[in-house]
Amino acid sequence: MIKILLVEDDLSLSKSVYDFLKSFAEVKQVFDGSEGLYEASLGIYDIVLLDLMLPEKDGFEVLKELRAQKVDTPVLIMTAKESLDDKMHGFEIGADDYLTKPFYLDELKARIQALLKRTGKLEDDNSMSYGNLKLNLSNKAVTVDGEPVELIGKEFDLLVYFLQNQNVILPKEQIFDRIWGYDSDTTLTVVEVYMSKMRKKLRGSDFYNNLATLRNVGYILR
Repeated sequence: MIKILLVEDDLSLSKSVYDFLKSFAEVKQVFDGSEGLYEASLGIYDIVLLDLMLPEKDGFEVLKELRAQKVDTPVLIMTAKESLDDKMHGFEIGADDYLTKPFYLDELKARIQALLKRTGKLEDDNSMSYGNLKLNLSNKAVTVDGEPVELIGKEFDLLVYFLQNQNVILPKEQIFDRIWGYDSDTTLTVVEVYMSKMRKKLRGSDFYNNLATLRNVGYILR
């Protein structure tokens, strides 16, 4: 499932947006710039929805520091600041899209989907592929050479996360935060357990052959 970070301090707007986003994505909501920067820097979200007028740090500061940290998560600015100078500044420091308030929720969803497709996080038919492996995000169906493979729960989530981050080193801690959540009651060893389960089921696939373990670090799908 798509994972979205919503950084917005307008409680009435954030609740309506949050409730809408929950219909098609997993959403984490924070209300100030400092917490937004911390969450975004974890690298576990597919997209960040960022207000500009925030307490602690404003949205421009958050975005600038995020890009300085080399975090390339797509950022969609949502703001009442509609001047051309503000828009130009947002794009100059690394925004991927800019949406002025008020806006229609359906337009927000369309912008999110367009960004995810542009950055390779989502394909037009809601499917993803890697060599002889293909998966459908809608019904969570996975096939290898056309034969179905049953991946359950977190196994499927792990596969999606790796396909979304090819040629990127994924530390175990980052995988844990993304898939289980850093406030989960389970331990980091669960990552290795589920990686082993997923790999066994995908033996013989191009994914299996190109997924490497980096000792004491994590994993990389080349």
